[in-house]
Amino acid sequence: MKIWQHFQTITYHKYLVAKGCFKVGLYKQGILHDLSKYSPSEFLVGAKYYQGTRSPNNAEREAIGYSGAWLHHKGRNKHHYEYWIDYSLNAIPGGMAPAPMPEKYVVEMFMDRIAASKVYLKENYTNASPLKYYNKGKDSILMHEDTKKLLEKLLYMLAKNGEEKTFRYIKKEVL
Repeated sequence: MKIWQHFQTITYHKYLVAKGCFKVGLYKQGILHDLSKYSPSEFLVGAKYYQGTRSPNNAEREAIGYSGAWLHHKGRNKHHYEYWIDYSLNAIPGGMAPAPMPEKYVVEMFMDRIAASKVYLKENYTNASPLKYYNKGKDSILMHEDTKKLLEKLLYMLAKNGEEKTFRYIKKEVL
């Protein structure tokens, strides 16, 4: 178990998200971001599967076929689009449908993606890194179109214009 390394990683990630959230005025979200990662059901799994180059949840999935830590995490953190998936009364019986995320949570998700890219890519991080990661999996995600549109706009803006201009846009136009 890599308890200390995992603690350092999630704490640094949390710090980076808070720093971004504070720059756009989301103080409460910056402080409360990912607190569930310190709960035993998430923290112990993270320490067990810690690698330092990717989410330990992926290693847990490879080992047992699913990630209990992720299931716990996504159900408690509104900045994950998976939190906003519900049964649909209009789709096929039992079908799932995404609900639109409030803008403040889309922005927190955006900050989360920047922070995760910085943590795992370290010196190889560029402003295009979060967009590249998103584009690898975007075709298989169940995200509301309004949420997807805003997230993609912010990711492309970050890749083209950098943090300062994108954060200023978020503060003035999105929030």
